[in-house]
Amino acid sequence: MSAPTPARRAAFETVRRVFEEDAWADRALRAAAGRLGLEGRERAQAQALAYGAVQRRGTTDHFIARLSDRPAERIDPPLRAALRLGLYELLYGSGEADHATVDQAVALAKGRGGRRRGAGLVNAVLRRAARERGELLGGLDDDDPAGAALAHSVPVWLAELWWDELGPADARSLLAAINEPPERALRVNAARGDRDGALRRLAAAGVAAEPPDPRRPPAPAGSIVVTGGERGRIDELITSGELVAQSRASAMVVELLAPQPGERVLDLCAGPGVKAGQIAAALGEGGAGLVAVERDPGRARELRGMLDRLGAAAASVENADATEPRAAAGFDAVLVDPPCSGLGTLASRPDARWRRRPEQIEAMAATAERILDRALTASGAAGRVIYSTCTISRRENEAVIAAAGARVADLAADPALAPLAAPGERRCLQTRNDRDRTDGFFVAALRR
Repeated sequence: MSAPTPARRAAFETVRRVFEEDAWADRALRAAAGRLGLEGRERAQAQALAYGAVQRRGTTDHFIARLSDRPAERIDPPLRAALRLGLYELLYGSGEADHATVDQAVALAKGRGGRRRGAGLVNAVLRRAARERGELLGGLDDDDPAGAALAHSVPVWLAELWWDELGPADARSLLAAINEPPERALRVNAARGDRDGALRRLAAAGVAAEPPDPRRPPAPAGSIVVTGGERGRIDELITSGELVAQSRASAMVVELLAPQPGERVLDLCAGPGVKAGQIAAALGEGGAGLVAVERDPGRARELRGMLDRLGAAAASVENADATEPRAAAGFDAVLVDPPCSGLGTLASRPDARWRRRPEQIEAMAATAERILDRALTASGAAGRVIYSTCTISRRENEAVIAAAGARVADLAADPALAPLAAPGERRCLQTRNDRDRTDGFFVAALRR
């Protein structure tokens, strides 16, 4: 039996930490990859395995129970993690030989000393899964929310939510899309460089980029979607501040806000600072005129560091609660980016689907309503307000805007959104992972 590859060992450690220690998948993977010295292709393989196993936990746990005659929760954690990883690779992976996948999973189950008991169970379950793969996958269907939740590996409440709000066909399409690899999108930081220069440096490092497609909104001018190349060179350009990891949908939010040099702009709930940095670059002069608010002290420090790295040292950071009244008003533009359920980012945040609960949506929506009220008060007589979330949930999106419209008599849609807005609601835009090949973002553009 061969020893587990470093990539599989990192993936195994990540899966264990996510489900046994409640660690965030990206942080757990970063720690494991750093400790094992993974770079390039090995790191990419570890991420694909770890993220896939975390995403597909709902489906693989169902198969674990079926093939072992016991619930996954009753299996010792190390064995369960090896089963989740092995089943993901067998059923959804990229084509590794079955015997190699089983061999590696059994080695992980045995542990470093090869003495952990129970590895025979892993061997038996995975060998049976390899034999019955067609029957197992063929038995899944998404005819109703319960079946869709199992087939696409999400909580039942989420399948029910999208079934009700989007309809069965769109719900199925979206559920399938959140298990596909997300786009690798970058934004050129105008304060540190330009698009042509960034493309030249990426090409010189062997990083391929898709040409912009104006037929597929959103298509922000500074966004680059990369399709290949080594992560290390991209990370260098991100560390230097020339590039920022940011989805096209996220970058579109600030483009709709359209900050102009000389304006005063308020960014509420600004941490960790990706959109704040984009605003600062548009304002120029080191971000002078930008006030970025973040309640959490740790995130406020992260925000300050991000702005400094992106060349926005003149921007002001306030460690304050966005739901509380502000002394200053008269801002030309205000961005409201409140805490949300994040259901539009499930493709890039593999563990997020298992962290959310339906009752959190109502609480987050109520908080968002209070923050939006503060934003409308802070905007000037001719000021504009962008409300944006990274979720696909009417209670956090359209319902918040409708409630604001009921409270503020002169609230109107900003004409800037009209070309992209949904026909039934001129104030709102929703991107989707399946339809737009980017994160699911909701945007409403408002004026007093």
